[in-house]
Amino acid sequence: MKKYSLLAILCVTVLLMSSCVSMKKIAYLQNSDTITYEVSDSLYDAHIMPKDVLTITVSTTDPEAATPFNLSVPTAINMSNRSSTAQPVLQAYLVDNNGCIEFPVVGTLQVGGLTKSACEQLIHDKIKPYLNENESPIVTVRMSSYSVSVLGEVARPGSFQVTREKITILEALALAGDLTIYGVRDRVKLVREDAKGRKKIHTLDLTDANIVNSPYYYLQQNDVVYVEPNKVKSQNANVGQITTLALSATGIVISLATLIFNILK
Repeated sequence: MKKYSLLAILCVTVLLMSSCVSMKKIAYLQNSDTITYEVSDSLYDAHIMPKDVLTITVSTTDPEAATPFNLSVPTAINMSNRSSTAQPVLQAYLVDNNGCIEFPVVGTLQVGGLTKSACEQLIHDKIKPYLNENESPIVTVRMSSYSVSVLGEVARPGSFQVTREKITILEALALAGDLTIYGVRDRVKLVREDAKGRKKIHTLDLTDANIVNSPYYYLQQNDVVYVEPNKVKSQNANVGQITTLALSATGIVISLATLIFNILK
């Protein structure tokens, strides 16, 4: 009887230990009660990068004064197989490889590396000399090409458009349906390209609450997040391949045996 009791206790202990190990590998932000948040006190603001597409609006008390700075382009629509022109939309500005755009009236503007608010201030200062001295223009800049991609062991991999120009890595994973049970949470890869086109791969540990203080907690436009599979998924894939090869080999042997049998019969 004692042997069975000891065996039961041993089994329960093993199960509890395996449960603890599983939780350590799966749970996010595990040490949140031991970290400081001073580093993450400031609000995040995205920086403009080459190949970004900007929508820029200038508003003034006199609508006509802002017209030269608000270029619009007509959009073609198809109604009953007939081409028609819809309401014009604002001109979009593509940031070139040097971080510049061509803005009406004032010409070339260096906007690469600026935050949205800094870009608005730059345009405000550049167009002010062309307006009445009593005018105080309001400049609004929006990034219309802000997107991130999530690949690997997630429920719904894909590229996601970010409408509010601010997203954390946890929010991006949520858009992708979260990691699957096979995703490695302490070695998530982040591929990031800087303003000069240089790419770097950063490894992030989502089980560590200090991720919120990381410079990679907030994603930049065009970031790629990759979640690699754990050993269980890799082993399952290998087993599947081995099973397929074994079945194929068995089929070939049976076919050869049947052919030889028919020849010798």
